[in-house]
Amino acid sequence: MIIVHHLNHSRSQRILWLLEELEIDYEIRRYERDRATMLAPASLREIHPLGKSPVIVDGELTLAESGAIIEYLVQQYGRQKLAPPEGTPERLKYTYWLHYAEGSAMPPLLLKLVFDRIEKGPMPFLVRPVAAAIARRAKASFIQPQIERHLDYLEQELAHSEWFAGNQFSAADIQMSFPLEAAAARAGLDNNRPRLMDFLKRIHARPAYKRALERGGEYELLN
Repeated sequence: MIIVHHLNHSRSQRILWLLEELEIDYEIRRYERDRATMLAPASLREIHPLGKSPVIVDGELTLAESGAIIEYLVQQYGRQKLAPPEGTPERLKYTYWLHYAEGSAMPPLLLKLVFDRIEKGPMPFLVRPVAAAIARRAKASFIQPQIERHLDYLEQELAHSEWFAGNQFSAADIQMSFPLEAAAARAGLDNNRPRLMDFLKRIHARPAYKRALERGGEYELLN
């Protein structure tokens, strides 16, 4: 049976969702973030040296990275579900979005999270105004414009098809869910981009998504 090493409020929620879509039996091993640092516990390093989630174990295989896990599960267990046929334009788009989600969409969102914490976090009194000013300038001059550019791009992409890889729901949409949920939670994605908001509404209505939430537990990005 597949074991998912699942960290609360993390990308591993996508893997639970994928497994529910594929109707595969799996077991969850749960880990809780440190409430002060929001980092994963050291015990995750016993599973994978980087100590991050998601990680799956399937027999002798231990595999990390959301994109690699999604590709493996779809190829190994997908039974021709959730991926367009090889050699089609849709398959190329599918591969693109699997890589784009973490390679392009997430970095500015992570930068915003880091600089938000610098701006608002505890620090010596004399340092605080300088650090806060630097953080605000970095966000206003670079980080938020990058986020807006990506959101505009994604909004336009969904004008061409119902889902990211075409008119059929695929695992690429599962991969793209996390950056879009993060953008809606903390980076200004709202009803001014109706196609992206409709995408989120549609994925949140999927029965497999709801089952994954029930099994995975609290998922802060939705709050």
